[in-house]
Amino acid sequence: MKVTYWILAALFALFALVQHDDPDPIPWILLYGGVAVHFIMAATNKMYRLGVWIWLGGCVVWAAMLLPDFVDWIRMGSPTIVGSMKAEAPWIELTREFLGLVVSALACAFLLWKNRAR
Repeated sequence: MKVTYWILAALFALFALVQHDDPDPIPWILLYGGVAVHFIMAATNKMYRLGVWIWLGGCVVWAAMLLPDFVDWIRMGSPTIVGSMKAEAPWIELTREFLGLVVSALACAFLLWKNRAR
């Protein structure tokens, strides 16, 4: 499992690195970087469960705030959000952000599930 944790830590670190040109990079660098740190801590047997729960809660609350925009995107017929890296319409950026939060929340949930108290 340690190899998986290291791979996911590297992946989330890369997610954080590519946020430098985002319109609002700081929150996203912190979000993805924090998930990477939680995976590093788990890989080194120093996982802080409460910290992961807090990160998961933050992801869920933030995603809930973007849920109406995601639902609007679905109602529009789910037009492409990957045609260009530049978000030409607000719904593109908001949908990508929602999906990034869902991926981060799932990663935190995975960590908690794999490291549940026995």
